[in-house]
Amino acid sequence: MHTAQEHRRRGVAAGLLAHILDQARSRSYRRLSLETGSMAAYAPARTLYAGFGFVSTGPFGDYVLDPNSCFMTLDLIGRPDSPDTPNS
Repeated sequence: MHTAQEHRRRGVAAGLLAHILDQARSRSYRRLSLETGSMAAYAPARTLYAGFGFVSTGPFGDYVLDPNSCFMTLDLIGRPDSPDTPNS
């Protein structure tokens, strides 16, 4: 996910992520996993995902361990519906 510079810090990414989570829950998905960069430029993305409850995990699917990648997963089973704002 990438937000254009002129739209950053306006909640666009959080809104998109909340929508994705709502759709996943409505489809009874058990978990969501993602890959993002491990470099400093990706720190805001990792912070956003962590705020929504994603935790760091190892590679999934066809991914392999890579020092440039960060893998995160959110277990949707037993978690409440998405909050209006991310968890702190």
